[in-house]
Amino acid sequence: MNIDLGGRTAIISGSTGGIGLAIARGLARANADVVIAGRSQKSLDAALADVRKQGGQGQVHGVVADLGIAAGAETLFAAHPRADILVNNLGIYDDVDFFDVDDSEWARFYDTNVLSGVRLARHYAPGMVEKGWGRILFISSESGIAIPADMINYGVTKAANLAVSHGLAKRLAGTGVTVNAVLPGPTLTDGVTAMVADAAQASGRSIREEADNFVRTARPSSIIQRVADVDEVAHLAVYLASPYSSATTGAALRVDGGVVDSLAI
Repeated sequence: MNIDLGGRTAIISGSTGGIGLAIARGLARANADVVIAGRSQKSLDAALADVRKQGGQGQVHGVVADLGIAAGAETLFAAHPRADILVNNLGIYDDVDFFDVDDSEWARFYDTNVLSGVRLARHYAPGMVEKGWGRILFISSESGIAIPADMINYGVTKAANLAVSHGLAKRLAGTGVTVNAVLPGPTLTDGVTAMVADAAQASGRSIREEADNFVRTARPSSIIQRVADVDEVAHLAVYLASPYSSATTGAALRVDGGVVDSLAI
């Protein structure tokens, strides 16, 4: 399948590392013009250099902005007012017990994981409707449908991503703009690397071996019995951003390695 997104502009939030950066790389290889957003110039410069190596024919732009707050979103809108593809990837997580999470932390998670995508979709969707074509993706998580006991606030925000994406898909019915959610499972991101670093040092295993061991012990329902690579998640996102996915909207598509034991979502 040859996916060519030449002439399309894609904006990816939270895209200086992890899954977001992998999606930016994939969209660049598909010839899209890619806009990367990050909170620091240093991380943005490194991401831009990475994506520009991909060899696509589109342009690669960067914006320093904290998209977890309204002012950061306005910075992005001023620099890039229109988009054909929007990937709401920005998100935070932490392994904190429910009884240790106060109101301010709940609000921080909601602002970053939910409202950031709401703001961006609210701004960019009307322009897509005018053109009669657009793709909006919310990067949710398998934790949004199987709320983990040790990350309840995170799981709740990821469930909210599913609700927003499904409702917005119905709101944009018949416009040529599709809205979908992607549900990764355990994936070898910088966050997971940091989470297992101490255990890896103690066990003498590599980071990947320790991450795979975490999956087998903490997520034993996994069918692949390992962490996914960020590119494995990105492949699905690039497909959903393409013309080939034109009949897929309002959907929640899992790339979780089979962690969720269900015939459907």
